[in-house]
Formats: sequence, C-alpha cells, structure tokens
Amino acid sequence: MTDFTGIFEAVFALVGVVITAVVIPYIRSRTTAQQRAEISAWVKIAVSAAEQVYAGPGRGAEKKEYVLGWLREHGVTLDEAKLDAIIEAAVYELNSALTAGEAA
Repeated sequence: MTDFTGIFEAVFALVGVVITAVVIPYIRSRTTAQQRAEISAWVKIAVSAAEQVYAGPGRGAEKKEYVLGWLREHGVTLDEAKLDAIIEAAVYELNSALTAGEAA
C-alpha cells in the first residue's frame, strides 16, 4: 500500500496558504466596507431620533449623548474620533436636507 500522507500534508498546506493569502483578506475587505456602511446607517438613524427627542437649538450636547448611548445599546463600537466624524457628517447631511427642504 502506498503512503499518501506526504501528499495530503502538502495539499492541506497549499489550501491553508491560499485561504490565508487570498480568502481571508478578501473577506476582511468586504466586511470592512459593509461594516462602515452599516455604521453610517445606524448613526443616521440615531441622529434623526435625537433630533426628534431633543427638538430645538442649543441642545447639541444632549443630542450627542443620546446618539452615543443609542449606538452603544445597539452594539456599534468604533474609536471616538471616527465616530465623532461620522456623527458630524450625519448631522451635516440632515441639516442640509432640512435647509434644502425649507428653501423649496
């Protein structure tokens, strides 16, 4: 009987290299973009909710705390600087849409 152990080990090693070099980076790159889009969507939802809960000007700190708490409750975790930038972009987008709606 022929011993195929060496051949099987070589094939498994090759499959491991392909998975490590190609498949895992591909999955990570797709997941990262998808996660960013999902986080952005959650932030927009939280910002819109904060605008409804804390209506009126001068309540930015309350609104931001609400958004941060809401995101934490829903499992959105990101470093603070990136999260701040995404929140500010969502607020700007919401305010721009409201201003454009008022002008129309």
